Amino acid sequence: MAKQEDAFKKVVSHAKEYGFIFPSSEIYDGLSAVYDYGQNGAELKNNIKQYWWKAMVQLNENIVGIDSAILMHPTTWKASGHVDAFNDPLIDNKDSKKRFRADVLLEDYCAKLEDKAQKEIDKAAKRFGDAFDKAQFEATNTRVIDYREKQKSILSRMARSLDNNDLADVKALIEELEIADPDSGSKNWTDVRQFNLMFGTKLGASAEHAMDLYLRPETAQGIFVNFLNVQKTSRHKLPFGIAQIGKAFRNEIVARQFIFRMREFEQMEMQFFVPPGTELKFYEEWKQKRLNWHLALGLGEENYKFHDHEKLAHYANAATDIEFKFPFGFKELEGIHSRTDFDLNAHEQHSGRKLQYFDPERNENYVPYVVETSIGLDRLFLALMSNCLKDEVLEDGSERTVLSLPPALAPVKAAILPLMKKDGLGEYAEKIFNDLKYDFNLIYEDKDSIGKRYRRNDALGTPYCITVDHESLSDHTVTLRDRDTMKQERVAVSELRRIIDEKTNFRNLLSQLS
Repeated sequence: MAKQEDAFKKVVSHAKEYGFIFPSSEIYDGLSAVYDYGQNGAELKNNIKQYWWKAMVQLNENIVGIDSAILMHPTTWKASGHVDAFNDPLIDNKDSKKRFRADVLLEDYCAKLEDKAQKEIDKAAKRFGDAFDKAQFEATNTRVIDYREKQKSILSRMARSLDNNDLADVKALIEELEIADPDSGSKNWTDVRQFNLMFGTKLGASAEHAMDLYLRPETAQGIFVNFLNVQKTSRHKLPFGIAQIGKAFRNEIVARQFIFRMREFEQMEMQFFVPPGTELKFYEEWKQKRLNWHLALGLGEENYKFHDHEKLAHYANAATDIEFKFPFGFKELEGIHSRTDFDLNAHEQHSGRKLQYFDPERNENYVPYVVETSIGLDRLFLALMSNCLKDEVLEDGSERTVLSLPPALAPVKAAILPLMKKDGLGEYAEKIFNDLKYDFNLIYEDKDSIGKRYRRNDALGTPYCITVDHESLSDHTVTLRDRDTMKQERVAVSELRRIIDEKTNFRNLLSQLS
């Protein structure tokens, strides 16, 4: 556990030191759970967006993208259920005065049970070697079975209690399991109560006549209220999807774990509209498609797993999370939900407008069903930083820190490094920079030794370093250094554009999805 905490602290420190993420309003001591993306963080974030948008919209003829407003008519949130049901169960510790989500306390307890089960499996795998049958061991080992049955029992009871709004039983379950405040160890808990997560604001020139509004807590509703506008203007038949990337806002009870849970965050969502009765087929298809999208990033198949929901949201008939192994354990990265026809029906009822589709094949009008995929952009950013940041011991005993991001996502694609600024090397390096900058995001550096510049770019995640020396002036070649292998080779300046493009083009990621 201490090792994981140290690794997470290193991610947070590295993110600030190298211009990825800063605490917001830091000169005024910051704002809790609000962060700014620095110069390199903004580039990485934009590259993640491009990968998602290209995979979702560009590669799918039946998916289009929109950009809806953050401010929406307040009835939107009444229709969607957010006004009445967008709550988290809150519990306070009387001794530490700290506030927690009751469901997260229980889920963390269950995660520890799964860790214990995994330790038993790992021990057996080590003991039996190649002869180890994991499936048989999991099905027959009493400790593993007990750990997992206890997990299932806890999560089922919690889901039942939350569905019935039996908050007293949620507290009773926490007390029965003797769950303590993770920081203080105190088990002195208050009652559980519900807490609405939406931020309120006002619209109007004067307070007297201002309309009460909300900052949107999700981006999906902007898609639903525009369903007919998009369908008619794009002339798409079902099934078809609408994608969107945008900011959302939630007044989280416990905003923690750096950018994992924030009050202002960004979502990448797609709502896929399908004929009634086909939604579960498309739900299964999108589960696999979305997992494949993640696996193409090369972060390791063992770091992902599906977690089916015990407690379904009021709009869903099936739901799962793609969880990723962060330094603090497996946590939700993306949700895939079969939302039925709840949203469009609700907006029909509250607006008085029909939101139906005429199906020429069925020769009937109906309200489409919806399959949703929703990923937290900030969480994916954190997953990449956590997984790709590594300390390596080299053959000569020296160490380096390297951020081995997928090259297409790297903030800077190449660093142009003159061996020295004088003797015409600086001017030649600048010429290379000016020629390549139209195609790639580059940096030019002429300070410090070449070794220090290599190390700095390794830590930044730059796939290539291009060193200009005296030989470059006569034969027009440069030294090209690869971030991951540290291999150096002499290449012609005329070949740089092709070489960099081959490694950093989004084609390398997108081609794995077909």
